[in-house]
Amino acid sequence: MFNKILVAVDGSKVALKALEKAIEIQKLTGGEIYLLCVYKHHSLFQASLSIGRPDDLQISDDALSQYAKEVVEHAKQYAKDHGAVKVRGFVKGGRPSKMIVNFAKDKSIDLIVMGSRGTHSDKDGMLLGSVTHRVASLAKCPTLIV
Repeated sequence: MFNKILVAVDGSKVALKALEKAIEIQKLTGGEIYLLCVYKHHSLFQASLSIGRPDDLQISDDALSQYAKEVVEHAKQYAKDHGAVKVRGFVKGGRPSKMIVNFAKDKSIDLIVMGSRGTHSDKDGMLLGSVTHRVASLAKCPTLIV
């Protein structure tokens, strides 16, 4: 049934709620949980469009990658503390929705579990975050939105 469960994590409380759901499913199916954190590279052009950005602030891909690794490690420990047994962690750079869908395809994921909004979503904004909406629309496997 659900042998490979992908949980997209971004360090938010909503992502941890999605992970809790995935752990429940894992306990029922005996599947493996794949944690994926995607960091988005910001080009110098994108950075130049930011209002109020200090001149000397440089956020390198290395720093973003390191933060994403910490998010995955935290989620992995959280999963183990909550009874998950088979958990693997991955970090990718790129457009989050595209990377999540491609990862799911490449790894033959049976179920994607995501929070309804991520760390950058506005509480008063749309009901679904844009990444969640795109993944649910593009994924070839079932997507559970928590």
